[in-house]
Amino acid sequence: MLIGVAILLTIIVLLLLVSFIRHQRILRTRAFLMREAVRNGDFTFRVPNKGMFFGEKALLDALNDMENNIGRLTAQNEVESWEKLTRVLTHEINNATTPILSICQSYLASPSLQSSPYHEGIEAIHDTTSALAAFVDSYRKMTQIQKPEPEDIALRDFISGLACMYPSLKWHIHIPESLTISIDPNLLRQAIINILKNAAEAGATTISTRWLAHRLYISNDGTPIPPEHHRDLFIPFYTTKHHGSGIGLPLSRQVLMMQGYELSLAPVPQTGYHVTFVISSINNQ
Repeated sequence: MLIGVAILLTIIVLLLLVSFIRHQRILRTRAFLMREAVRNGDFTFRVPNKGMFFGEKALLDALNDMENNIGRLTAQNEVESWEKLTRVLTHEINNATTPILSICQSYLASPSLQSSPYHEGIEAIHDTTSALAAFVDSYRKMTQIQKPEPEDIALRDFISGLACMYPSLKWHIHIPESLTISIDPNLLRQAIINILKNAAEAGATTISTRWLAHRLYISNDGTPIPPEHHRDLFIPFYTTKHHGSGIGLPLSRQVLMMQGYELSLAPVPQTGYHVTFVISSINNQ
């Protein structure tokens, strides 16, 4: 009988040891996934805590919250840095172009210059400088965004209204009818339209919107964005399009961040789509 008890205890110890080793491997794998997510700038990734003990769950939740905070701070610092740089650049360029335009206009208005061989050259300088001034002026909105006026909106109805603006696209809206969020509807509309415009220009035919874990996922089946471009999408003036301005996505991120939300590109799009943007609620509304 003692032998039987000893064998039973041995089996129990072995099972506990195997279970412990397996549990530690799961923890190691999840730690590796978290480390890789942070290294690759994927701040939407969350380590699952299913099957963990209550203390381990608390630790993983803390790590997930810390990762989200790092992502928000990184994005906020980027937005503030580019905003300051844009403000300085537009100011300095305007300071340089204004006197050039004034001088050119004075020469062009002079009757003695009308038949001069210099007229065409000065006119070219004037037109080029005017175009540059207009180009720079278009980016002033990066630093002159209206103050948000948040209100409670029904997100599903709001998205349905945007869908009417793009009838050529097939829409899948997976948002609870009862869901409301507090945000400036005009600024939110501007941000999402920029995303939809890029999707349409990339050849998308289908749009999917889904609300999950305090996040709005906006996916499309347009041309995939190469991984090497992921980190540059929110840099002002950066664009991969021949006629793009590179202002839409940085502006969208900025107007959302002003209201407690963050815009990011999911490293892995939702199943069935090529590109997924994520609007995250900082305050977990």
